[in-house]
Order: sequence, then structure tokens, then C-alpha cells
Amino acid sequence: MAGKYFDELGVGMKFKHGGRTVTEMDNVLFTSLTMNTQPLHLNEDFASKTEFGQRLVNGIFTFGLVVGLTVSDLTDGTIVANLGYDKVAHPNPVFHGDTVYAESEIIEKRESKSRPEAGIVRIKCWGKKPDGTIVVEFERTAMFLKRSKVES
Repeated sequence: MAGKYFDELGVGMKFKHGGRTVTEMDNVLFTSLTMNTQPLHLNEDFASKTEFGQRLVNGIFTFGLVVGLTVSDLTDGTIVANLGYDKVAHPNPVFHGDTVYAESEIIEKRESKSRPEAGIVRIKCWGKKPDGTIVVEFERTAMFLKRSKVES
């Protein structure tokens, strides 16, 4: 499995994950599937008359993309569940054709009180454009399996 187990993670560990270029199809499909009628995402004429001058990529798509970019390095096959997301912020927009990279830092970890085979980890995540501009940041809490319990 590519993900990390609870035992392998330490507070202060940092990860640079891959990136992905966001397409017009990503934005229109996601926005339409989620019933979001916001013209900033779907109507080029409307969006061209705003301060942005073009359509914005749906922020929830950007958030989900960044979570997804972290999976192969952190949680692929090694978590019980995501427990929550906090402090989500979108300080800068994403446009069609922008590439978004993900970074993570382990900010807290503790033993699970209810599951001896698992522990709780808080992860600070950022989505960034290649020039370092932050487009989304959030904290994620996940319950990770312990390697020692999986192997026994």
C-alpha cells in the first residue's frame, strides 16, 4: 500500500504531492453534477464582466482535487475514515488551465480512544499554483491504521 500508517507519521513531517491541470470539462462537469447554478462557473459572458474577467473553477472541486492529490502519498489503503475538514479557505481563484499542486504537513497525532488498532492524525493541506500562489488551504482529520496492528 502506498499510504502511510499511523506509526510512520510524525508531527512536523511535510509532503509535496503531485499536481494536475484543471480543465474546462472538470469545472463544467463538476459544477453541473452538483447542481451549482453559479454563473461565475458556467457562463463565460457573465464571468467576463466580473473582476476576474473569466470563469472561476468551482472551489469545492479545487478542495476535492487537493484532497485527492494527497491520497497516494498519505492515505491510500491506510485509513479507516476521514473524520472531518476544518478551516477551509480559498484565498485565490483557479481558472481553466491552471495547474494545482498539493502539499501537506502533519500537525497533530494521537492514539484513538475507541480503537486500539488506529490513531487520529490532523493534516494541514495546501493547494498551490506553480508560482506558489495558494488557492485552497484546510485542515483534515483522519483515522489511520497502525502498521503494528495490521501485521499482527
